[in-house]
Amino acid sequence: MLFNFITDHLLTWIVFLPILGMGAILFLPKDKPNLIRWTSAFFTFLSFLVSLQLCWSFNRAEAGLQFVEKMAWIPTFNIHYYVGCDGLSITMILLTTLLSFLCIFASWGIKEGVKGYFLMFLLLEAGMLGVFVSLDFFLFYIFWELMLLPMYFLIGIWGGPKKEYAAIKFFLYTLFGSVLMLIVMLSFYFYSEPHTFDLIELAKPGILKVKDLNIFGIALSVVDFKKVLFILLFIGFAIKVPVFPFHTWLPLAHVEAPTPISVILAGVLLKMGAYGLLRISFPILPQETYWFSYALAILGLINIIYGAFCAMAQLTLPQEKGGNDWKKLIAYSSINHMGYVLLGMAVFTTEGINGAVFQMFNHGLTTAMLFLLVGVVYDRVHHRRLDGFGGLGVQVPIYTGIVALASFASLGLPGLSSFISEALVFLGSFKVYPSITILATLGIVINAAFFLWALQKIFLGPLNPQYKNLTEVNFRASNLAPSIIILMESLSLNLALYSPEIILSITLGFVLIVHMISKSNLFTFLTALVGLVSAGGASIAIQSFAPQFFFAGQLSHDPFSLFFKLFFITATFFTFLFSYRSYEIDEERGAEFYLMTLAVTVGMCTLVSSINLLSLYLSLELVSIVSYALAVCSTEPLPLEPCFGDFHFFMDLQDP
Repeated sequence: MLFNFITDHLLTWIVFLPILGMGAILFLPKDKPNLIRWTSAFFTFLSFLVSLQLCWSFNRAEAGLQFVEKMAWIPTFNIHYYVGCDGLSITMILLTTLLSFLCIFASWGIKEGVKGYFLMFLLLEAGMLGVFVSLDFFLFYIFWELMLLPMYFLIGIWGGPKKEYAAIKFFLYTLFGSVLMLIVMLSFYFYSEPHTFDLIELAKPGILKVKDLNIFGIALSVVDFKKVLFILLFIGFAIKVPVFPFHTWLPLAHVEAPTPISVILAGVLLKMGAYGLLRISFPILPQETYWFSYALAILGLINIIYGAFCAMAQLTLPQEKGGNDWKKLIAYSSINHMGYVLLGMAVFTTEGINGAVFQMFNHGLTTAMLFLLVGVVYDRVHHRRLDGFGGLGVQVPIYTGIVALASFASLGLPGLSSFISEALVFLGSFKVYPSITILATLGIVINAAFFLWALQKIFLGPLNPQYKNLTEVNFRASNLAPSIIILMESLSLNLALYSPEIILSITLGFVLIVHMISKSNLFTFLTALVGLVSAGGASIAIQSFAPQFFFAGQLSHDPFSLFFKLFFITATFFTFLFSYRSYEIDEERGAEFYLMTLAVTVGMCTLVSSINLLSLYLSLELVSIVSYALAVCSTEPLPLEPCFGDFHFFMDLQDP
């Protein structure tokens, strides 16, 4: 009974669990900061778990809204508590709950006003989630405003030296946009017949009965009035994106906000503006959106180029002129990346819209990772000056590798997530605006330039003598490694059950992370086994469905491939069991062995699932190359030069 009640109201639980967490924290004493922290973590984790269940229950084959809840709230004005989600909102819900949960732990260093901080944080999470599930404009507006106040206090109280100015500027900009949105909301309500705030009803043709108007002595036709409404609504959302020239609040807010709030600001709040355009402006005012589409594409191009050049300027301008700040560089790169989102939305193509939504999700993850990494080094050296580092790659190699990976993902390196979303945006936009698309690709070049330049200034060159005693990042491994194994299992069961190849690929990443964190061969070994068991279970579970094609028809799941997948996975499982003793002491070689063997298994499973020559060739290459490296992996060190020589010869034989 209780389970059915929860599953029937998943969206309500997701939104109001942080509110329940606030209620619990209110009754906790101020002198128990750790209890307050863990209580906040517990409720954000519950929201994250419910969002995973939401993703698991979401029917991807069904178009339209799901998990809809609707009840009368203020009947006099036809206002409803109306929530639901589709493919657009479920992506943002998952992103919000994931980043909120991570940022709770990133907030562990908050020492002053702990109770107030976590109360504001949970209220902020509830407001953000409410925006992404609301289908009533009035309810949407309430949650939109609810998000504004906690963000103001989180920046203004727990921020940097200029926190008050940054908070006030953020508040005034956002409030101005909210006033414009309020005007449009009231116009929609009074000019709709019957009067309604229902976003689904407002999107139906003919419901807005607008007549010729005379406002402040200016005669407006129906068409002109709708264009004015679109402009007002666009400005309200563009401030949040932010779109040039409404962006000036963002760099300062990022620089002055504490690291976890910068993560939420870049990872979630910027997406709310783009989400509002897709949820409200586009469906309710489609003709006006199409009429302004070229202007939107131009603004997207300006964001791309302007944001990239401003980020580049951080590497050349002195600190006195607003430059030389690592955090501000990432803030301007966010303006650049949101330009791709705007460009994708402006072209009205399937590839463009999908690329824009995917870019919103990817940018949320990569930029969140970058801000968290900047916060790690700031807590140790207490500055973010790009010219104040130098040579850190030798001193903290693991940290350097993680920052490099996050930077490469952000600049759109092929093989990483941002490349896919940007490629989709360009594929969609080139059909409609080829000239704008060609110019927009310059942003990728500038992006790569400033990220690589920043990496060079921070991590390469001679070591700055003042950091000669800087130690490697402490991940508190012994406590986190088991949690990562559990998280991996959760991700496998909730996000990737549709493909054992995906689960094994995820396992590869977790094996590497667990090894870096724990330095324990046992945890690495257990992580690999959990991934193999999950992949085997997924292979069997898939057969309860009809044979399916995946990855745009590149892979197939059928009884033939199932037999070989289970054979490969089982063989790998027993290989790990029998070889554990051999690598029990030598942790480095043990991790290499598990990683390479898993990679070979991924290649073999992909090979037997391939129904396309390209995927067959790529999987065969993966198996061949990694198997060759695995063949020289032993408990005794081997000289690398002959191996590389043989490797190049081997590659030459494969090329026609």
